Amino acid sequence: MADRPSRHKQTETFEFRLQMEAVKLRKQAEGMPAGIRRDELLQKARQADSAVQMNQRLASPFPRP
Repeated sequence: MADRPSRHKQTETFEFRLQMEAVKLRKQAEGMPAGIRRDELLQKARQADSAVQMNQRLASPFPRP
């Protein structure tokens, strides 16, 4: 019988983890010179911010336009 992969219960909310990821990415980009890699890190941070906003809207009791 195959072993099942271990499951980890998340102690932090999805929203909090996304926010922390965005902060981490911005800190990484802060110390880098201007360039493609820095732009990629900042773009990922903005995507995490957008995901937080989307999650908040989907979780709200009333849909907003």
